[in-house]
Amino acid sequence: MATLSKAGAALAALRTDLAGDVFAPEDPGYDEARTVFNTMIDRRPAVIAQCANEADVVRSVRFGRELDLAIAVRGGGHSVAGMSLNDGGLVVDLRRMHGVTVHPGSSSVRIEGGATMSHLDRATQPYHLATTGGRASTTGVGGFVLGGGTGWLDRLFGLAVDNLLGVELVTADGTTVRASAGENPELFWALHGGGGNFGIATALTLKLHKLPEFSFAMVMSLPETGPDAVRTYREIIAHGPPEASGGVIYLTGPPEPFIPEHLVGERLCGSLLVYAGGEEELRKLAQPLLALPHEVEVFTAVPYADFQTMFDDPWGMRNYWSAEYLTGLPDEVVDVFCALGDALPVPTGTQHVLFPQGGAIASGPGEFPVPYRDAPWAVHPFGIWEDPADDERCIQWVKDVRAGVRPWSTGAVYLNFIGNEGADRVVAGLGAENTRRLAAVKARYDPDNVFRFNHNIAPA
Repeated sequence: MATLSKAGAALAALRTDLAGDVFAPEDPGYDEARTVFNTMIDRRPAVIAQCANEADVVRSVRFGRELDLAIAVRGGGHSVAGMSLNDGGLVVDLRRMHGVTVHPGSSSVRIEGGATMSHLDRATQPYHLATTGGRASTTGVGGFVLGGGTGWLDRLFGLAVDNLLGVELVTADGTTVRASAGENPELFWALHGGGGNFGIATALTLKLHKLPEFSFAMVMSLPETGPDAVRTYREIIAHGPPEASGGVIYLTGPPEPFIPEHLVGERLCGSLLVYAGGEEELRKLAQPLLALPHEVEVFTAVPYADFQTMFDDPWGMRNYWSAEYLTGLPDEVVDVFCALGDALPVPTGTQHVLFPQGGAIASGPGEFPVPYRDAPWAVHPFGIWEDPADDERCIQWVKDVRAGVRPWSTGAVYLNFIGNEGADRVVAGLGAENTRRLAAVKARYDPDNVFRFNHNIAPA
């Protein structure tokens, strides 16, 4: 570690050099700058560099290396494990770098590394263009894409990495590189699921697709209808087009105008159908769900960028998530899933989600390190609550969900859906052979494992 005098001089120089702002623990605004989505994470970095441009990122990385500081990278701050923070190290905060440039002629978009889904979707909406994004508007684009990227449109447009055209990266020695199919192709391959292991993505370029219309339906039932709702939903997806997606969600009835007052705070089973098309076509698809007993039905056409905000969970909550990807969805799994939904902790923000896959996910490029591509369904227990007194029951419920469906698991997992679950789960999220190949790329671009606050790949 550097001496105090050297560290003080280096920090003063960083404050002078950066176009953005620098926060140390004694500075006003420091506590706000270190706050992340999951309030269970309470870490105190030595320095937070809020970068305004690529040059700031280069300067910050070199500062961190000079002082031998651990370096974490913050985009949206949504990592459930708090991977965008550390204790006593440097945080390279990209949130000020959120510019989005749409190129409608080439159906592509360049997004700076600190942009969120909202920045991306609001920029592309006027052109009736979109690409696969996360399921919340506050998620950071960079971490989402580099981790693989599954969202409402993935059955139609593929995973986010299937739409990745290029990445601009600052590596561990503070140099800049570009990666694309024709430039540093092995690095480009690694960025299709390998996350932030190889450098800091200051910008990404993604392919866009036409999306002239978007609509959704939510049909909410009492839990006793859950098994019939899931089986019906399964058939809709099996025989429906890739334009249809969504999920079945057990949740606590929220205090929304469309929820009857007597169901607020009660356990409900919601069948969500999203559709890259008009409301009339969606209604035809959803008819089997409407034939079941239900308490709430909502059908509407809506701009995709607006829909993306509808499932934004509030900041200031405690979070614990996980996932299992399934070999199929036979009736036995449906019964297990619904029984676990009946045990959902209420009243909390916790959600028990079953996501469909297939379509362009399954038919997409098979060479990338995203081994969950072939699974037809995913179970995502999403624990979110406010009171620390609920920690034990909510975390245990998430673990119970994983254990309950594990007999039907493929073993693969989408790493953005989980916290720190150990090295074996990282391998499960990348594939064993892919992990060995990724370790070689890691050794070339980050041999000292500077970027280790992530689902880490050790250098070969």
